[in-house]
Order: sequence, then C-alpha cells, then structure tokens
Amino acid sequence: MTGSVLVITVTYNSGETLATFLDSLALSAPAHPDVIIVDNASTDLTVERAAAAAYGARLIELDENLGYGGGVTAGVTAAEGNYDLLLITNPDVTFAVGALDRLVEAAAALPNAGSLGPRILDAHGAVYPSARNLPSIRTGVGHALFSRVWPSNPWSRSYRAEHDYSLDQRDAGWLSGACLLIRREAYDAIGGFDPSYFMYFEDVDLGARLAKAGWRNVYIPAAVVTHTGAHSTSNSAKRMERVHHDSAYLYLSRKYSAWYLAPVRLGLRLALAARQWWVTR
Repeated sequence: MTGSVLVITVTYNSGETLATFLDSLALSAPAHPDVIIVDNASTDLTVERAAAAAYGARLIELDENLGYGGGVTAGVTAAEGNYDLLLITNPDVTFAVGALDRLVEAAAALPNAGSLGPRILDAHGAVYPSARNLPSIRTGVGHALFSRVWPSNPWSRSYRAEHDYSLDQRDAGWLSGACLLIRREAYDAIGGFDPSYFMYFEDVDLGARLAKAGWRNVYIPAAVVTHTGAHSTSNSAKRMERVHHDSAYLYLSRKYSAWYLAPVRLGLRLALAARQWWVTR
C-alpha cells in the first residue's frame, strides 16, 4: 500500500457503530491508518471516548453541530502530519478485508483521480448506487417527482447510473460521501467541502468541483464496504428531509444561476417545496 492515509469519520449520536467500524477498518489494510473521529456535539460521548481510546484514534469534540462537511473540515484542520490521502467515511460503514488497500492501490495507479469510491452495499447486501451522474434540471426534477412512486423511472435510473454497477471501474460525476477516498492535493486545490451544505449534496458539489478543476471521480468496485444506514438522522427524519430539499435547491440554483434562468429557479423552488410537503406530511 502506497501513500499515507488519514481516516476521518463524523459522529452525531451514533457512537454505537464505532466499535464495529474501527474493527473492520483494522482488517481493511495491513497497517492501521491514523483515525480522527469528529463528534458534532452529541448528547453523550461515553461510547465515543471509549472507542477512540481502545483503538488509539483521536477524538475531536465539537461544541456545535457543523454538519457532515463541516465536521470533516474540522478533522482535516486538526490533522497533525502530512497525509497523501483522506478517507472520509460514515461511522456506520464496515469494510471488507482489503477494502482500503484496494482504494489506495487505485489512487497510486490513477494519479489524476481526485476522489475514489468503493462499491457500497446496503444492510441487505444489495449494491447501493453510489457513483452517480451529476444532476441536471431534467434528471433532478424527474427523480424528485417520481423516485418514490415509480422507483424504476428513467430519470432516477439515469441520475443514479443504475445500469452501470458491474465490477469494472469507471468514472462518475460524483461519489457518495458515505465512504470516499480523496487525494489531499485535490482536496486542498478546491478548498474541501463547501460549508454551505449542512447535510446532503456536499458530496455532489465536491464531485462537480473536482471535475471542474480537472480531477477524475473514479468508482473502484474491487473495494467493498457495507453501509448499514443513517443512524444519526433516524430520529429526526422530517428535519433531514427538509435539509435534503434545501440542499438540492442550493446545488441546482447555483448550477443554473444565470439571471435569465430565474423562472427555472422559481419552478425548482416550488417543485421541491411541494415534494418536501408531500414526503413529510
């Protein structure tokens, strides 16, 4: 394995997943990588502190919830030493044996790859569509309107790139922030995660800005992880739906920011507000 790796994970009332996460991480590469756990002001840090001490990880206890990207930024800022690669991952991820090795080997073989993402399985073993195309007005609106009532609609399938999850590596518009290896040089070149996104779409925005800066986002299916679910958001589902829709509008309104597209942005705002009301009613 070449290249020094720093692992950063962000917790928020999700400490119960850390032991399994850290145990699997230890099996994902011959040498244990350095780990920073950033906690976004959880109500009780007993489990997080115990897990960090047992593994030898560094725990950063924030006084306020900065969101996912903000938590990652806090971890990167606090890092001591020079690291070539940053593994950004949720704490409810478990790694298959050798998963981190496969990602790091791919990074060494693809020097123009700014980010590399593994094949992500859900709790049932199904492949999660984690290497997607960048959303457009057409695919974004179609996905928003029909994804729940007609999951196999062509707009969602195009956006999720559901037709292309073979065992061949490929380029993607963006890679899921649930587990993502980022070249430190690329991360610094674009300024990391945009703090405007509290939760959701920070990874979409990151992939778009990496591509704009000339970096590739590459899907590496030989590296396999399992993402069991959004533990930290399960108790605030309605609030997270609102945050998700706000972030979707923020991303699309910036993508279509020209003055003459004001009617389009208004239509997006109304459509997303209607969808938010529908899913949280």
